[in-house]
This record gives sequence, C-alpha cells and structure tokens, in this order.
Amino acid sequence: MRTIWRTLRTAAWLGWQIESNWTDPFLFMIYSVVKPIASVLILILMYKVVARADFTHPLFAYLYLGNAFYIYVGAVLTGISQVLIIDREEYGILKYFYIAPIPPEAYLVGRGVARMATGTIAVAITLLFGLLAFRLPLQLSGRGGMFFLIAMILGMLAMIGLGVGLAGATLMAARHVWVIGEAVAGALYLFCGAVFPLEVLPAFLRPLGYALPLTYWLESLRRVLLGPSAARFPTFAGWSDEQLLLTLSGMTLLSLLLGFGLYRLAERKARQHGVIDRETGY
Repeated sequence: MRTIWRTLRTAAWLGWQIESNWTDPFLFMIYSVVKPIASVLILILMYKVVARADFTHPLFAYLYLGNAFYIYVGAVLTGISQVLIIDREEYGILKYFYIAPIPPEAYLVGRGVARMATGTIAVAITLLFGLLAFRLPLQLSGRGGMFFLIAMILGMLAMIGLGVGLAGATLMAARHVWVIGEAVAGALYLFCGAVFPLEVLPAFLRPLGYALPLTYWLESLRRVLLGPSAARFPTFAGWSDEQLLLTLSGMTLLSLLLGFGLYRLAERKARQHGVIDRETGY
C-alpha cells in the first residue's frame, strides 16, 4: 500500500507539471477560464436556436449541469488513456516505466489525477458562470452534501476504470492512438443523458445508455443540486435517490473490474507481440 500511495502521489505531481508548465501561470489561468466558458456558450447557443426555450425553463438547469459535469469525463478518459502514448511517443521512457518497481495501474491513475484537477477548475468556472449569468437554482443541504460526495467519488472511480481500459486499448492500437480518449468521450456524450434524455435515442441504442455508469452519475448529481422539486428528464423519473446510488455503485465496481482487467489483458498481449515500446511516428 505504501508503494501504491507513493506512486499515486508522485505520478499526480508529474502529471500536474506536464499539464501546467506549457506556459506562464497568468496565461494558464486565462486559458483555464476562457475554455470552459467558450464551450458552454456553444451549448447555450444551440439550446436557444434548437429548443427556442427561455433560460428560465426548468429543464435548462438540468441540461446545463449535465454538460458542466461531463467536463470530467473528457478530462479523465483522455488524461489516463494518453499517459502511455505521451511517455512512449514524446519522451521515449515507456520501457523504463515498465522496468521500474511501481504498479503500472497506480501510475496511470496518478497521472489521471492531474487531469481531474484541471477538470475541477473547468467545472467550477462553468458552474460559477451559470450561477452568475443564468441564476441556476442550485441548492445543497446537509444530507445532500453527503449524497453529492458519495456520487462524485463513485463517478470518478467509474471514469478511472474506463480510462485504464482505454489505456490498454492504446497499447494495442497501431494508428490514431491520440484520439481514442477524446473519441470515446465524445461518443459517450450522446448516450449518457448529458444534454437530452435517453428516450430521444432510437430504441436499439437506449440499452447502451442504461449500461453506462455515467448515466446514473449525472442523474444523481443533478438531483442533489437541483432538489426534488426541479424538472427532470423522464428517464429515471420513477427512481428514488437510493436506487440511483445503489445502481451507480454496482456499475462503478463493474467498470473498475472490466477496465483493469482489459488493461492487464492488453498489456500481456502487447508484451507477447513486442509492441509495448513501438513508436507510430505520429
């Protein structure tokens, strides 16, 4: 456990150095503020043009929160899945990583923690912008605070499982490994109820949404922040808060088991085929 904790801590520090040292602190802060606001303005424009609804409509807050917290998904999935590729393609140190006496999965998770930190900054700025510009009716009681904390922890663990699984997939991919995390995060955006209910999807695609832990995670967060009286998507209208949290717990455990299992399998296959330190030239 001491080795795992030391690996997590050191990898997180290394990841933060890589994420934040590409420019001076002032420009980094400007980028951290402008990027999330620009992305949410795109969504707001789409909402205004397509839905033609007022920003005071009860479902606008539901949509806004789903989009805001989904920032974590892109950050964590991309951050973890690209770790091995960055170390292999840019720095050429992947072979040394594998001979180091550290748990590979702990290193991947630690590097992903740095992206969680930058994602937290973006989510906080997006929520603050929503509060100031659109008066989002957010509320968080004492019991709701504990529910929110549990849901956040479970959601992060689920994303870690997905990210580690994608890291294994990048080891085996021959081309276009840089876009795997972003492509998967972009695809899942359509299937987890981030901005529209699953009922909008064709009937044969809806089971995919129900099979994603992110679907239950976003619903749990929106419920606790908007309260029981807020308008909701019809997808889980008949579900209680406890049912959502219990389902999210099971889906998170499944995500961790499958993600880490897939990574182990992909790593073993990569060793057998001698492609762990193969450089694509991209």
